[in-house]
Amino acid sequence: MNPTIIAIIVFTCTFGGALLGMRLRRTLPGHHFDADSKDTVKVGIGLIATMTALLLGLVTASAKSSFDAADSAVKKTAIDVLTLDRLLARYGSETGDIRKGLQRAIGARTDQIWPQGDSKRADLDPIRSGAASQAEVLPDAIRALKPRDDSQRALHSRAMDLAEQLLQERWLVLAGTQTSIPLPFLVILLFWLTFTFASFGLFAPRSAMVLWVLFLCALSVGGAVFLILEMDTPFEGLLRISADPWRYALAHLNQ
Repeated sequence: MNPTIIAIIVFTCTFGGALLGMRLRRTLPGHHFDADSKDTVKVGIGLIATMTALLLGLVTASAKSSFDAADSAVKKTAIDVLTLDRLLARYGSETGDIRKGLQRAIGARTDQIWPQGDSKRADLDPIRSGAASQAEVLPDAIRALKPRDDSQRALHSRAMDLAEQLLQERWLVLAGTQTSIPLPFLVILLFWLTFTFASFGLFAPRSAMVLWVLFLCALSVGGAVFLILEMDTPFEGLLRISADPWRYALAHLNQ
């Protein structure tokens, strides 16, 4: 889902609903606007507005939770990569090729997730992109090491655990690229917002100030939906997870 397009659709529908309500006010007979009718409509719109606020809160919480989980996974992966590199350095010089391979793998993965310039982000799914077998080379290479004493055996065991943990964490990062907001939620939310703004226009007086206020309200709602959807795609768009933890780890690998 493209956040910009959906935000424009939300703005168009909400402000269009307000304009439609103003137009209906001119065509409907006067008895539709008596006190009893207004009170009934206000009660109904109040119920819809409450449900809309609740749904917006749920969607916002879902998107924020997804964003925070992906951000935590990125930072934890960077820490684990640095820890693994230092464990291998302490193990001995025979891990030199493994550390270079780890550096190349992290560099390639960083460029895939956060491409430089106008490059398009590559497919992050390890199965489809063919990166699954490459990632599994690291624990296999560590497993092939032959510890000579108790100190190396302890480092070898810890390095193996970290390597397997990194294989799990790549799926946590991948899970953060999947949308957590179902399309039916957005459709229902759009319908409720449009209906609410139509009621605003139906009972609002025709004046430039009211028109501008409804315009700004519709723009604000569209902006809110845009921010929610931006958080729901943490590796794309304006609100994206920073690559600094991985780039910091990459700069300190194999040293």
